[in-house]
Amino acid sequence: MTSVMWFRRDFRLEDNVALYHAIKNNEKILPIFHINPSQLNAFSTVNQDAFFASLLHFKKFLSDKGIHLNILYGDIKDCFKQLKQMIPDWNNIYFNFDERGYGRKRDQEMVNFFEKDLQIDAHPYLDYTLHSASEVKKPDGQAYKMFTPYFKKWITLKKATPLNYSVDKSQFVDKNYFNNNDEKLNNLVSENSIVNHMSFGTDCAKKMLHDFIQNGLSDYDKQRDIPSVNGTSRLSRFLRTGEISIRMIWQAILEQPDSDGRTTFMKELCWRDFYNMIYAIYPNQDKMAIKSEFKNVKWLNNQNQFDAWKKGETGFPIVDAAMRQLNQTGWMHNRLRMIVASFLTKDLLIDWRWGEKYFHERLIDYDTASNIGGWQWAASTGTDSVPYFRIFNPTLQSEKFDPQGKFIKQYVPELSNVPVEFIHEPNKNGYLDAHKINYPKPIVNHKEARKLAIETYKNSKSE
Repeated sequence: MTSVMWFRRDFRLEDNVALYHAIKNNEKILPIFHINPSQLNAFSTVNQDAFFASLLHFKKFLSDKGIHLNILYGDIKDCFKQLKQMIPDWNNIYFNFDERGYGRKRDQEMVNFFEKDLQIDAHPYLDYTLHSASEVKKPDGQAYKMFTPYFKKWITLKKATPLNYSVDKSQFVDKNYFNNNDEKLNNLVSENSIVNHMSFGTDCAKKMLHDFIQNGLSDYDKQRDIPSVNGTSRLSRFLRTGEISIRMIWQAILEQPDSDGRTTFMKELCWRDFYNMIYAIYPNQDKMAIKSEFKNVKWLNNQNQFDAWKKGETGFPIVDAAMRQLNQTGWMHNRLRMIVASFLTKDLLIDWRWGEKYFHERLIDYDTASNIGGWQWAASTGTDSVPYFRIFNPTLQSEKFDPQGKFIKQYVPELSNVPVEFIHEPNKNGYLDAHKINYPKPIVNHKEARKLAIETYKNSKSE
């Protein structure tokens, strides 16, 4: 008899819940990954490049161990029907399920399809988060809407520990049924993509975790907001593809001495569960504001200003440096994500969905729930979001978190010789013109933009 292990965003052999149970079944396992063409972007994006580069690495990693990852390509039900015809004795499928968004709907439909149409037993497991979307509840059984009480409950709950089991090629079906699809996978990563110089895989993720624990964890609470310092874990892109499990990270952090940095990092892991839960509760949050009073904000949506924001040409150095970091590396420091999101939604009054979509295209660590949750937080439209009248001043944020302008000068080279006195406001006192520096002047006046944003949000609430 044959079992199928359906990999999704869990590109690892270690501590993989579905794989663990498939191995326990003592049947021959056929590893597969399905590519749905309708989910692919019409044009290449860094997000897509990063995901499939990770998948390619995982496929090669398995191949080096003598294990074939079969790539299915096309309509999902047609692909699995074809697989059943090829392997009549296939009777079980194992996978780690999604709790939110498109994945949730797909998984619900596919479980029904497997069991009713193909007569195959489906075995879905929770793997992506420490706690499921339905696990952390108020005493009355209702879901939390605020992070702090959610965290207080979350931190008291027992967390699963990493699973220990052995893997060798004798446990797997020694055949690639879909050789013709391998080239289709190869073509999904652009030749000149910025991801081509990156390292992938579980070993890389584990090394990054180790380095972070040794060099960054204890001071994480102090260093995480300084973009010029390597003070964050950089594990988000590996969690996004499951090259390392959340349980492995949690266990490693749990074993470290107590510190403010350790507690702060634990909260960051909790935010991941929190936003997963919020997306499960509000499945339409990718399209509409969670707070009903802000569903009809009268956005200005100035295309020229949006283009300037995307290119990092707004005239606000910290915003521009952040956007250029994103465009050049596919990643952005978390403090900067809040700054640029506040600037887009409040200073420019541009719909948060525009920014969310751009991040979707550009981020190598893009996670739907966390990204949408972060944008709705910044736009004051989401649950437990920043109040609409609390608007980041980009200049003050710059002075506080990049006081010497080190980060700004790294990504805005035209300002590399500007003294600290002017680095946060290079247009002050005519400095740009006086020194013939080719850098944009501010596209908005923050003080005036703040007043307009507050008035716009107030009017939205009263309608």
